[in-house]
Amino acid sequence: MAKKRPQTKAKRPQPGGEEIPVVGAREPCPCGSGRRYKACHGRAAAQAQAELVHRPFEGLPGECDWVALRELVPAATVELPLKGGLPEGVPSVTLATVLPMAWPALRRDDGSVLLGLQNDTSSGDISRDLADTLRRALVAEPGTPVQGRRAPADGPRLQDLLDPEGAFEPVVHSGFEFWVPDAENATPEVTASLERANAAAIPTVKLSGVDAAYWCETPEKNHLRWVMPHEEERLLDALARLHAAGRSSLGEGTRLVGSFRAHGLTVPVWDLPSGVTAEEVEKPAAEFAERLAASLAVTEPLTPEERRARGGLTNRQVTLS
Repeated sequence: MAKKRPQTKAKRPQPGGEEIPVVGAREPCPCGSGRRYKACHGRAAAQAQAELVHRPFEGLPGECDWVALRELVPAATVELPLKGGLPEGVPSVTLATVLPMAWPALRRDDGSVLLGLQNDTSSGDISRDLADTLRRALVAEPGTPVQGRRAPADGPRLQDLLDPEGAFEPVVHSGFEFWVPDAENATPEVTASLERANAAAIPTVKLSGVDAAYWCETPEKNHLRWVMPHEEERLLDALARLHAAGRSSLGEGTRLVGSFRAHGLTVPVWDLPSGVTAEEVEKPAAEFAERLAASLAVTEPLTPEERRARGGLTNRQVTLS
């Protein structure tokens, strides 16, 4: 018979604020407890990784536009101000919807940083994953991309790194030429990625008269997708009141067709005739915003007709995240 291994009493983890590195699940926990990582600090880390943060961009300036750039807009950039200013050697930090080769981030030759938003994340908190990528990009060697990884469960979030008083002003592009300052000298891989991305991009325009509303053009019809900050139940009631009263459209030939949820916010969607441009929907959208504000202020229960309208809107609602 095999000899029994002598039993040793495991040391208790030592209290302290030092970071516990991530190791293999069956390896000894680096805290020194003598237990496997998955049964010690790995348990809390796994739980934190699995917990879904429903509103990862809550508290950031421009939360609605963060959601739009994550889910709706093909090509856009935003300058990001950091708490305490930019580190030495980093002239700018720019959020981009997508980066070449689907890189999570890129430190350019001049030291500037591009942070990709539409990448897959390894945890339930997009904000924490993006913050981890940003921190690593700020110290990466110039001219190198930053690869994805599992962010530490106790790492900072974007809300900890970005200036809460800074503006969030997306610039929507027709293509992805912002990837390469000098397209003629780009590598063949980046050039091919740029061509594929430009071919797949849906023409999109951000309305200037209202917040977080984006017009897009598709072969069959155009759409307006509008990310709204209001509490979902209250917003659906307000939309139902307008819909039942025949006041939910944005003009002749347009109609409110439903909504979807994305990162804790509700995004109503309108179908527009293919000839309706973004400029032409600016005034109707501003007028609708006034009607919506008045409807949101109503506190009376829904009428039977309004409840039916609400049911129709709810039945056509889709959750993206």
